Amino acid sequence: MPSNKSVSAAPITQFINCRILRDHRLQREDLWVREGKILDPEKLFFDELGYADERVDCENGIIAPGFIDIQINGGYGIDFSQPSDDVDGGVSFVARKILEHGVTSFCPTLVTSPPEVYHKVLPRIKVRSGGAQGAGVLGFHLEGPFISAEKKGAHPEQFLRTFQPGGFQDLMETYGSLDGVAMVTLAPELSGSRTVVRELCQRGIKVSLGHSVADLSQAEEAVQHGASCITHLFNAMQPFHHRDPGIVGLLTSDKVPAGRTVFYGMIADGIHTNPAALRIAHRAHPSGLVLVTDAITAMGLPPGRHTLGQQVRFSLKEHFHPKADVSFFPPYQDLNLLVNGKSINTSLVSQQDWDSLGLLQQIDGGPVSRVIWP
Repeated sequence: MPSNKSVSAAPITQFINCRILRDHRLQREDLWVREGKILDPEKLFFDELGYADERVDCENGIIAPGFIDIQINGGYGIDFSQPSDDVDGGVSFVARKILEHGVTSFCPTLVTSPPEVYHKVLPRIKVRSGGAQGAGVLGFHLEGPFISAEKKGAHPEQFLRTFQPGGFQDLMETYGSLDGVAMVTLAPELSGSRTVVRELCQRGIKVSLGHSVADLSQAEEAVQHGASCITHLFNAMQPFHHRDPGIVGLLTSDKVPAGRTVFYGMIADGIHTNPAALRIAHRAHPSGLVLVTDAITAMGLPPGRHTLGQQVRFSLKEHFHPKADVSFFPPYQDLNLLVNGKSINTSLVSQQDWDSLGLLQQIDGGPVSRVIWP
């Protein structure tokens, strides 16, 4: 029977034989969608007298929101921190490829680079919605160069910077522009960071704490001034200590302003973070978990010589995951593989709940993206 057109002339799709996430559990229910929006079946049946125009058999698959990757440095031979004549083409190519793995929006991430790289790359990419052509671009994640030399990790030390007396102006001179920037990772212990955190947040840019030797009080102060995320928890920060847990302590801190959530990214590959550490973090602060790949140009390619920003890294064949046939150093993983390493219920809940971080609000008018998982 055709839909009642008194409310909308748009066709209604009914997804049948599927499992959907409701109240943190996977449940067998049909899902009704019109113009990309989920419908209340009770209102559809009784108020509109409506029925489905099309039925899609999910064959017992899970239908869920698409994944969001807020830290991905590149993939499939593309390095976002390497300026080229076709920066947009490279981002678009990666956007198409990661859509195949269930990622429907992402933040192209630039690691520590000289100012001329930011000046050339940042103006070339615009925030855009996703679709059949590829995952949506939520805006850049700028990881560095305002980070600790002691915890630089894979970032080239010669390009690290501190905030000079100019504070926020120093940041602007480095990046050139903040148009299209969604998130900045910085070390909160750097002198002048308080003003920078506050100014970035006032501009609607999320501040994440990482690559840092900050103690807990410095991290709490940054959160009180607007910081709302932690970059790859446990990696490139002070290790947890019972007298001063450092940035890790934000997961249970009582100094976080009321009504605020501190989110934390984790690379759940079993190498960057031991599964036991992942479980500890999730049980301490489940609503803040955000899975990230931190993938680089090598993702989707065979082992070999690959770049990360301004330097060359080597992948080592002996560092293969026993279950996934992908190398871990540097990161090769796509988000689908990372999710398969932990409870699918937990993974889907984490990806759904964390959007109070607000990045999706930067794309106006687009429908919620869906992915059907076998």
